[in-house]
Amino acid sequence: MMMQNVAAADLAPPPRTNRRLQRLDALLARVGDAMLRGRKVIQAVQWLVVAAYLLLISVPAILPLPERAAHIWNHITLFAQFIFWGLWWPFVLLSMMFVGRAWCGLICPEGTLTQFASRHGRGNALPHWIKWKGWPFVAFAMTTIYGQLISVYQYPAPALLILGGSTAAAIGIGFLYGRNKRVWCRYLCPVTGVFGLLTKLAPLHFRVDHAAWEASRRSGIRPRPVNCPPLVPIKTMQGSSMCHMCGGCSGYRGAIALSRRSPNDEIVRVAKNDPRPWETALILFGLMGVAAGAFHWTGSDVFIGMKQAIATWLVEHDLMWPLAAHLPWFFLTNYPDNNDVLTPLDGALVVGYIGAVAVLIGATTSASLALAARALGPWRPARFHHLAQGLLPIAGCGLFLGLSALTVTMLRSEGFTFDFVTPLRIACLAGAALWSGVLCWQIAGVHTQSRLRQAAAIIPFSAAIAIGVATWALLFWG
Repeated sequence: MMMQNVAAADLAPPPRTNRRLQRLDALLARVGDAMLRGRKVIQAVQWLVVAAYLLLISVPAILPLPERAAHIWNHITLFAQFIFWGLWWPFVLLSMMFVGRAWCGLICPEGTLTQFASRHGRGNALPHWIKWKGWPFVAFAMTTIYGQLISVYQYPAPALLILGGSTAAAIGIGFLYGRNKRVWCRYLCPVTGVFGLLTKLAPLHFRVDHAAWEASRRSGIRPRPVNCPPLVPIKTMQGSSMCHMCGGCSGYRGAIALSRRSPNDEIVRVAKNDPRPWETALILFGLMGVAAGAFHWTGSDVFIGMKQAIATWLVEHDLMWPLAAHLPWFFLTNYPDNNDVLTPLDGALVVGYIGAVAVLIGATTSASLALAARALGPWRPARFHHLAQGLLPIAGCGLFLGLSALTVTMLRSEGFTFDFVTPLRIACLAGAALWSGVLCWQIAGVHTQSRLRQAAAIIPFSAAIAIGVATWALLFWG
């Protein structure tokens, strides 16, 4: 009877859920292979995007500014503004959290241009300064602050200067260094650090089966060579933060396939053994600090009060040039016909305000994480940096909500109404806060077996989450 029961169990069909997951895995693997086979189609699309991109950043810059009666659908300047700041930036960031860096590998015009230049360039070896790990943080902070000073979201000339300047630099770096690589994208792109962080949350990645790789190697099979443009060491790849999801390595040695994973896997498992202080700085002082300050200053009572107090002092002491000097638009916003001019005092206060917000938020969240790390046991910097990764959902959500606020503003100016925006923002912040809390619990479980220590770590970590939520709640409802 026991043998009959065992045999019946062996012959029983697998659970329906397992069959569905198996079909999903097979489908994803086929999609990855199709990306490899369809390289020519992908390249054609990339060059079409390049053409549209160059058109949209250059033409508006040579046209007069739109009149008040102009609309997104009948004026190329407003149309380009909506494409870049209303659609491109917020939803490219959102895509990182769902499909990884597929934008980088399949669509991004800068990636296409820098790789093309590298293919036909000098192919020089990479100097050490390019590999400095602090570039993603520095480039993000400087680009964000400079964009605020020249009003990059509002005017086409600043957009051409920042986007076009970045593209020119990408082409130059591609021409000088590497051979058919994307050196710019890997090390110097102002958003490569942000993209690399957010893609850690993606449920899709190209998984490397190390056992299959070794079996293929021992068999003596010599597969086709694979070119990885972003210079990822494919054999030892654990996470997906540097992978551009281009599909060029799909099926290599029968060991690489587009696969599903837990959105928490890379943060909880991979980041444990790979502490990165500069990523911590980008999360706490960049995404949660600099970005918040950049969105807050225009409506901040603190900013206005500081400006009025300093301006009064300057007038009383007969120091008028900080209030009256008008610098060229590429230093400070200067559009007097639109009643939009930043004086040197404004510029100094913008930089100071964003910097102060970044330091305040970064310092308070760092202190909270330090307490959480200490609650898990003796002080270890690696544990602190690991916990910082748990704030990625709230940091990414805040950045998306800040950028999508531009989308809502542009569409409302065209007469559209969005009654669902406020509930959606609340839901996004609540969901991101909960996700970060779950990540903290799981990260804490990696570092201790004590449930009491896990619970103790959650308390100061919750304070860091609350800071992130409050930052954006003040922007929208403060």
